[in-house]
Amino acid sequence: MGEEPRRDAMILINDGKFWRSSLVAAAMSFAVLTGLWGQAATGAGAPSRPAQPAQSGDASPAAKPHNDTFVIGNDDVLAINVWKEPEISRPATVRSDGKISLPLVGEVQATGRTPLSLERDIAARLKNYIAEPEVTVIVQQINSQKFNILGQVTRPGSYPIANAATVLDAIAIAGGFRDFAKQKAIYVLRQNADGTQTRLRFNYKDVVKGQDPAQNIKIQPNDTIVVP
Repeated sequence: MGEEPRRDAMILINDGKFWRSSLVAAAMSFAVLTGLWGQAATGAGAPSRPAQPAQSGDASPAAKPHNDTFVIGNDDVLAINVWKEPEISRPATVRSDGKISLPLVGEVQATGRTPLSLERDIAARLKNYIAEPEVTVIVQQINSQKFNILGQVTRPGSYPIANAATVLDAIAIAGGFRDFAKQKAIYVLRQNADGTQTRLRFNYKDVVKGQDPAQNIKIQPNDTIVVP
């Protein structure tokens, strides 16, 4: 009879150890599953690629270096951008009097100035209305630099140099030759810095045959092409 209570006690002890072990194992399993669920949720909510620095739409654009050699002229189309001021920012065509007009700024002389110089002038005038204005002037279309083509072409006249890179381009823009054009006797008159003029010959027949391609020179502002 004495062995029965001891056996029952041992069974109870072993059962207690079993349940404790089961509870510990269950707790550990729950912790592992919770961690996996958390990682899965984090991975689903965040992109796998490295985080990129935040970029605000209101951030000031980085300053770009200017080519301060170009001189604005009449008929050039400018893009005037004033940061965070869309009502002032706009395209502007330089008028025949060399000026452009902008809200708050009024009329500003543009012809004869570089884009950087014009930026500074506009910014200085806007300081009466805007704290630390940031102004950018970009030349969208060059119409002031022109060349002339005269003589026996279909449409003689003055054309923007942006549309013609070479003498052949200029002839094409002018509509080609008339019937009695002297295609071997074409020449280009070019103004020199000292006020003199250089005459550069252009034999159309040779150039199109590839015999003397060096004659097909690049057009410069104020060049005059004569087709006799």
